[in-house]
Amino acid sequence: MHAHPHSHFGDIAKQTNRRLAWSVGLTAIFVIVEFIAGAWGNSLALLTDAAHNFTDVIALGLSWYALRLALKPAHARKTFGYHRAGILVALVNSTTLVIIALGIFYEAWHRFLAPPEVNTTVLIGVGGIAFVINLGTALLVKKGSEHDLNLRSAFLHLMGDVVSTLGAVLAGVIILITGWNWLDPFVSVLIGLLILWNAWSILRQSIDILLESTPENIDVKAMVDDVLSIDGVQGVHDLHVWSISENTRMLTAHIRTGDISVSAGSSLQNQINGILLHKYNIQHATLQLECEGCTPSLLYCDIKEVKHTHNDASQVSF
Repeated sequence: MHAHPHSHFGDIAKQTNRRLAWSVGLTAIFVIVEFIAGAWGNSLALLTDAAHNFTDVIALGLSWYALRLALKPAHARKTFGYHRAGILVALVNSTTLVIIALGIFYEAWHRFLAPPEVNTTVLIGVGGIAFVINLGTALLVKKGSEHDLNLRSAFLHLMGDVVSTLGAVLAGVIILITGWNWLDPFVSVLIGLLILWNAWSILRQSIDILLESTPENIDVKAMVDDVLSIDGVQGVHDLHVWSISENTRMLTAHIRTGDISVSAGSSLQNQINGILLHKYNIQHATLQLECEGCTPSLLYCDIKEVKHTHNDASQVSF
């Protein structure tokens, strides 16, 4: 009965991998074309977009690899599997976006001081082609990006290109009419600011997950109150809530109860798991039932590193 969902998940992953592969191929080919055109037309906007597209090739390649890696099963060395691979890729992708934006600002500053003449025909023509290709590859990656930080980082890379190429085309049209060559680096600065904005969002979420922060949309107080409202629950302590990936949430907690039987305890755990799953989307909860006086009753456990010397190492059991 459980085989169908896993098979369905595998089919979705294969389709996503196929779309990512197409995106990588199309983007890689156009990077070469756009770089040559940008150098020939003396356009920073096109060279900026070519550099951004090059990072898209890397970002899409990493996202593709992370998706394949996430399908590998858990084992003794990786008991949580490889779900965090996508978060690491999102962190790398967002960091490269920041570096690219800083490079754009540096080059744009020099071009503001001495704006070179821009070949508007090349800028408009190649920029228009780039817009179509970038939009097409972005749409290939968009499906599923709403619920996957890895895919969303790749999608934002591509949408940054869509906006930047559109900006380059508009700048080319205005330069053609007015002769204002300074618009080329000005548009590049706007592109850089947009890249930074998108990068910060992904970077912040990636760091939160890697630091095992509580998911943003979980109200811990309300969740604890819901658990305490269940008949038989007397207290909650040593509570931890975190994410393995954007949509895979984990919880561990000690639940204080009365002196009840094992079967009654199992029923109590099922009730708690039901609330955690349906109301807070926590799919994996580990609950330890305890009677009153077993352990301290701190809601959040104060975890401290314990160092053992050679003298007391023999007393430690695993």
